[in-house]
Amino acid sequence: MTLPFFVYGTLRPGEVNHDLFLRGRTRSEEPGRLADAVLYAGPGYPYAVEEPGGGEVNGELVTALPESYGALLAELDRLEDYVPGDPRSLYVRVERKIVRNADGATVRAWVYVAGPAVTSRLRAEGRRIAGGDWRGRG
Repeated sequence: MTLPFFVYGTLRPGEVNHDLFLRGRTRSEEPGRLADAVLYAGPGYPYAVEEPGGGEVNGELVTALPESYGALLAELDRLEDYVPGDPRSLYVRVERKIVRNADGATVRAWVYVAGPAVTSRLRAEGRRIAGGDWRGRG
């Protein structure tokens, strides 16, 4: 299934992995937000953790160029240490509704959220990022 990506950390425009993975491979990048999630600080990058009623995570909705999509999906899965079905994955790629800031429209997108083991650790001892925006982490 070809879906846009919702990015909220190092893949956002202006961040280090945006240039390495996304520059020149996207059709559009627009601000959006993921509801029912909270953001935690990680070692150099953030983790979104799903939490009904918990808040919002801010980021960008990125639509890849069709000719780049397959390779980009595989590269992002590797970057995010996501292996389908492996509970040890740092992140899990899930399909979620993202609200576009410009018009309030809801768009289905891939989002990398914290994997099960990471989620448990973060809930027990992690540091939440207030306001759900990694850029505002201080």
